[in-house]
Formats: sequence, C-alpha cells, structure tokens
Amino acid sequence: MNIGEISKITGLSSKSIRLYEDKGLITPPSRSESGYREYREQHIHELNMISRTKNAGFSLLECKEFVELAQNPHRKSSEVKAKTLEKLKEVEAKIRELKEIEKQLKSWVSVCPGDEGSQCPIIEDLTK
Repeated sequence: MNIGEISKITGLSSKSIRLYEDKGLITPPSRSESGYREYREQHIHELNMISRTKNAGFSLLECKEFVELAQNPHRKSSEVKAKTLEKLKEVEAKIRELKEIEKQLKSWVSVCPGDEGSQCPIIEDLTK
C-alpha cells in the first residue's frame, strides 16, 4: 500500500504518517525500487493504535511506548494498566483545574453588567 491508501484506511494525513515514521513511532516501511514507501497491514495496526492513544490524551512519546508494548510478546498488562492509570490521574487533575477556571469565569460573568459603561468588575478584579 502507498501512503495515500494507508491515509484513507487510517484517517490520518500523509503528513502525520510521515511524522510518526520520522519519530520512530511506527516500523519503518520498506521502499519500492523507485523509493516510494510501501506499507503493510502491520502499519495499519500501529497507526490506528497511535491515533487512538493520541486521542485519549497520550503524548507522542507515550504513544510510541504503547506501540512498543503491543509489539512485545513478553509485556505485562500491569505495565499497560499503570501507564493508563497515570494518564487518568493527569486527566482528572486537568478536569479539576478546568472546573476552577469555569467557576472563576462564571463568577466574573455574573457580576459584570456588560453594558456601554466603563465600570467593569472583571477588570477591577484582575487589577487587584
């Protein structure tokens, strides 16, 4: 398969696929005599895994670690679970931070008249 075909199958752009190859996240594809990349079924699995782990909030380095774990027949599910649990804790912390931001924004919106006047409780609070 060429990069256009693999892009359609995975839903990833050709640019992303090349980036993942350059960063060593996927197995290097073989090259045709004319130098074009030739992808196999293995690349579909690796790219789908990268896409799904990235969408779950993992960094590219973490995605690479998951691909390596998937390729390791001696992996332990405890390693996979530990990485996932660590990410879950990070996400939960971000959610708490976002809720605090939301609370502050709602407070400002509720006290600001939002009219044509120059009096603005939001600016006053920010300049304290």
